[in-house]
Amino acid sequence: MTVNIYDEANRLESALRQSDEYTAVKTYFEAINNNPESKQLFDEFRNIQLTLQEKQMSGQEITEEDIASANNVAAKIEQDENIAKLMQAEQRMSQIIEDLNRIIMRPLQDLYGVNEPTEQ
Repeated sequence: MTVNIYDEANRLESALRQSDEYTAVKTYFEAINNNPESKQLFDEFRNIQLTLQEKQMSGQEITEEDIASANNVAAKIEQDENIAKLMQAEQRMSQIIEDLNRIIMRPLQDLYGVNEPTEQ
């Protein structure tokens, strides 16, 4: 019996969309979009993140001003309940994706005799 990997991936994608973790991310993201203050702060945070990533990827120096700006917005974000909840929900979703990635990589790890590093 041949398995269509892409069908299985699509079923997994559907299951993720139905998970409590995804529902939480979606709920908190909607809460941010429905609150002008949270939305503005969230957009500012995302823009700073993207700018820093672009600089890093292109080999540009990240200045102390960039870091100060990011730290300033990060401090504001911690005070915004909507964004804080979204970030917590994103962390839970990210953990699930990491777990799934570990599971998906097992066949190759088993084949090559690669053991996962032990956590210290």
